[in-house]
This record gives sequence, C-alpha cells and structure tokens, in this order.
Amino acid sequence: MRLRPQFRFYQVTDSKLFSSIDRMLDVIAMQLDAGLRAVQMREKGLADLDVFNLAVTLRSMTSNYNAKLFINERVDIALCCEADGVHLGFTGIPIAAARRICGKRLMIFASTHSMEQAKSAEAEGADLITFGPVFATPSKMCYGDPVGLKALADVVKSVNLPVYALGGIDADNLDQVRSAGAYGTAVIRAGLQSRDIKGMIRKFENVPGDADDKN
Repeated sequence: MRLRPQFRFYQVTDSKLFSSIDRMLDVIAMQLDAGLRAVQMREKGLADLDVFNLAVTLRSMTSNYNAKLFINERVDIALCCEADGVHLGFTGIPIAAARRICGKRLMIFASTHSMEQAKSAEAEGADLITFGPVFATPSKMCYGDPVGLKALADVVKSVNLPVYALGGIDADNLDQVRSAGAYGTAVIRAGLQSRDIKGMIRKFENVPGDADDKN
C-alpha cells in the first residue's frame, strides 16, 4: 500500500440535512472536538462563491485540529483554500487532468463503484479510493444496487491503495466492513445525525494498529 493515511474515517458534509449551513458546521465542530480527523466537503447546488466560502471556513476549522480536508470535484477551490485533497467522482474531471493541475499539492481521492473503476483509478494515479455503496442508502441510490461486502473485499485485494467503504455504513455493520478489509469508512447521515458524537467518532476512528501509522 503506497499510502497509509492517519485517518480511518471521514465525514462527508450535506447541509441539506440541516436548517442552515451554520447548524451543520456546529455538528462538524463537535465532531472535530471529539477526534474527527478528516472531512469531505460535498455540497451540490451551492453557488460558486458559497462553495468557496464554506471551503475556507472548513479549512480553518480542520486546520485547528490538524485534520484533513477534501473538496468534492473542485480542484481550483481545493487549491485556493489549501485543502489537503480533492475528491473526484467517476463522471467528473479525469484523475490525470486533476493531477496536471495540482501536481503533488493535493491528494486525489477517487470515487469508484466497480472493480473496473477501482483498477482504473489506481492506474490513473489516484492516491486513495472510495468504494460503494456497500449497503443501501438514500444518498447513493443513483448508483444502483449496493455492491455488497464481497465486492468490497475483492476490490481491497485487487488494488494497492487505501480503500474507504461508504454507503449505508453505521455502528451496527462497521465490523463487517472492516472484516472485508476496508482501510477506512465514510458516512453522511450516520455522522451528521448521530446522537452520540463522541461515541460514534471513537468507534469509527479507533482501529487496532493505528498507533503505527505515520503518514
């Protein structure tokens, strides 16, 4: 595995779950205070200036906790706000094109939904990949049926990249996802709507052997 990130869990943002963006930021602040190590800003439908302003705010928040920030799709905004990386969808800007723009200044997280996409992302130079949806979830219905745990395990064995599982993952099925070999996990609702933020962060972040991760 070329890269062993310190974070085993990251929170994906979705301000539509809240009455305002400020309310979502309050929750993320509590998560960071509880030990969250990485955030992916994924806000569709916002105007460019609003996306930029939110990215700057999240960069300030995450920097205070030495946590990573990934910006969805927008390489330009990721560079402007000095984020740690960019998260690319499989129908978005190609990985190679993003790499030409950002060089090594950004980590490239690629979203994948099949073995073919996972292998392609690795070949094109992604640093990390997500794979899913592992289980059924409202936010990933557009990608079709869940890929399931076996497909996740097969991808983990077939690529030399950290694989983060997402899609319907919660405290009840987290152990199954880890048993399938996922390096880490990502959530939207399970994190943003948690009634026990400290307990949730502790469960998702604490993985045996993490103390040995140095990157």
